[in-house]
Amino acid sequence: MISRRALIGMGAGAGGLMLSGCDRLTASPTFRDGLRAGEALTMRAQRLVTNRGALAPEFDAAQRSPVFRANGTRRPSSPAYAAHAAANFADWRLAVDGRVARPQNFSLAQIGTMPARTQITRHDCVEGWSAIGQWTGVPLKLLLDQAGLRPDARYIVFHCADDYGAGRYYESIDLVDAFHPQTILAWGLNGRRLPVENGAPLRLRVERMLGYKHAKYVERIEAVASLAGVGGGRGGYWEDTNDYEWYAGV
Repeated sequence: MISRRALIGMGAGAGGLMLSGCDRLTASPTFRDGLRAGEALTMRAQRLVTNRGALAPEFDAAQRSPVFRANGTRRPSSPAYAAHAAANFADWRLAVDGRVARPQNFSLAQIGTMPARTQITRHDCVEGWSAIGQWTGVPLKLLLDQAGLRPDARYIVFHCADDYGAGRYYESIDLVDAFHPQTILAWGLNGRRLPVENGAPLRLRVERMLGYKHAKYVERIEAVASLAGVGGGRGGYWEDTNDYEWYAGV
């Protein structure tokens, strides 16, 4: 059986031999539309043959990686984030709004008193590295249930404090993954408070997805009916800027 990573590697090797041809292909709107259609088929096929509630593999404490690597933004540069970090996020708030019946505004202390889930899982980064870490956090479902999704809500968007040029990082998932039991807003890593370089005070853990879907520095959760009005319309920062797939299931 050929693994997903091996397949990606084979694709990369072939890409090196056909670089100029691929450049022309990826510049073609028709070719790009074809790739996106394939992404939708992949999502539908995966959900057709797997249990939507199936758990990602979980590991023993002894299997944790010695160091959980931090990548991407390691410390947002805004003065507001710096002030919150200096105050140990005592006055920091998480907004939950959009297509909800009861917009919420949670403090980190409130979130810390909510029922929590701890899971030891493997993080697979699109850059080609993996690490196993123990995450603790509040199930996203509990936050969404308190807010009460409106009937037309279809996606959950995560607005973050990461600075990326003129904008901030954002990501989104649909309700299947939002209500999955392993989808949490993590405030702890390996038995300690989540470090700044790993996304403090809260980051998304959506364990059946590749790493770039696990948004760090989440400061607002928005329920929307469509992704058309979010960023460039493809549902995430990397999806909009680098043609990453929106559905990144592993």
